[in-house]
Amino acid sequence: MGIERVGERMDDPPNASEDERGERLSTGIEGFDDVLYGGFVPNRAYLVRGEPGTGKTLLGTHFLTAGDPNESLFINLGQPESDVRSDAAALGFDLSSVEFLDLSPESEFFAEGRTYDVFPPGDVETGAFVEPIADAVTDLQPTRVFVDPVTQFRYLSPDEYQFRKQILSFLQFVKSNGGTVLFTSQATTASPDDDLQFMSDGIVHLRYGTRKRSVEVTKHRGSDFRSGTHAMKVGDDGMTVFPELVPGRHRAEFSPEAVSSGVPGVDALLNGGLERGTVTIVSGPSGVGKTTFGGQFMKEAAGRGERSVIFLFEESRGTFVHRSESINVPVREMMDRGTLKIEEVEPLEHSPESFAGMVRTEVEDRDASVVMVDGLKGYQLSMTGEGEAEFLTEIHALGRYLRNMGVTAIFTSETASVTGAFSPTEHGVSYLADNIVFLRYLELGGELRKAIGVLKKRGSDFERTLREFEITEYGIEVGAPLSNLRGILSGTPEWAGPRGEERTE
Repeated sequence: MGIERVGERMDDPPNASEDERGERLSTGIEGFDDVLYGGFVPNRAYLVRGEPGTGKTLLGTHFLTAGDPNESLFINLGQPESDVRSDAAALGFDLSSVEFLDLSPESEFFAEGRTYDVFPPGDVETGAFVEPIADAVTDLQPTRVFVDPVTQFRYLSPDEYQFRKQILSFLQFVKSNGGTVLFTSQATTASPDDDLQFMSDGIVHLRYGTRKRSVEVTKHRGSDFRSGTHAMKVGDDGMTVFPELVPGRHRAEFSPEAVSSGVPGVDALLNGGLERGTVTIVSGPSGVGKTTFGGQFMKEAAGRGERSVIFLFEESRGTFVHRSESINVPVREMMDRGTLKIEEVEPLEHSPESFAGMVRTEVEDRDASVVMVDGLKGYQLSMTGEGEAEFLTEIHALGRYLRNMGVTAIFTSETASVTGAFSPTEHGVSYLADNIVFLRYLELGGELRKAIGVLKKRGSDFERTLREFEITEYGIEVGAPLSNLRGILSGTPEWAGPRGEERTE
């Protein structure tokens, strides 16, 4: 099809230095290495911040299990080792090769009436709490160390100065022994962790809002990183990060040729079809045929041996298959041949970033040349809690990415009115489209009929008339221009010629 994909699954930073492209330690988290341009820089110390339940310990578990066997050390100062191992096993993590140094509080302290400290006061005064850590690091020589949470040291120090001194000494000791340290904090209003942020080489923020988890990197000493807030998901297999889509970092070499719909009337309206590397919005009320219109281009793409994918936000896969087969679109055959994939998307289970990741996989890894998003209202549901501006930003980024990759992109947009005042879209996204095709219901002679027209086409000229649009058992049929009608966009057209012409029509 003449499209050479040159977008990368992991984006290198612009003008990356040799160090930025050099050795890295993988985080073990899908998508997060992309944010860090390959992973953590070795022999550095990284602070992981976040409210309770945001996934700090889970991130550390990913980091430890991504390393070589028997070269990872977990220093737990909060949860007991048995609880950590149990929680990790529930998510499918095998910590058998991870060495634990369990310094969590023991129940005997409470039972014996002692104060609830990690160590008895006598041990703190003699500095005995340092010895097991120093021994473990010296004996094991770990390449990866996770401390959860390091703020427990604050309660063992007589003052803030001693706390900072001990933490700096500890971090330097681990790094001098060839280790990379990840440590979490339990910041409160009374005890913020600003000092730890200054001491760290990198800072990772984990957040959990309404239905949405996210991760953000604000510091990565010795390397660039992908700024911004990136969506995150915690599932049965752990944590996954979906980097924010930056369209300018993805491109493909392609010819902006027109691709045919296979329907002469549609191609006449579009002056030959839809060009590669363009975004088309198909608008109209419910049931008018928007999805069927887009499916026609996927059918023709399959005939050329190209692959298409449709993301269904508002319709089930079974309904789409049945409806398409009934109008002579052989979707089952297309799926069997690998020229079509139907992806049913539940918007409340996805963020815009995770959906963009799905699209990237289909385009970059599976060479999809036609991508259809059906429809924008369902996509907007994944933006719950965000405003109109954020929705437009996300859909703009997705559309621009598809343009850059030479994909023929089709988005369906449902309008509220069946007839009456004409509105091209309901989402304010008209400016994002290279092409706008609208479908319209008409009341004509007491009968409900449909019309199709083109409102906008950037790549070439187009026919400015409207034609009758019909879906039959043989597929889409588009009639001659409705030149004898006026007021079509109002939904209640009138004949422009003598009454005799009405009977002729």
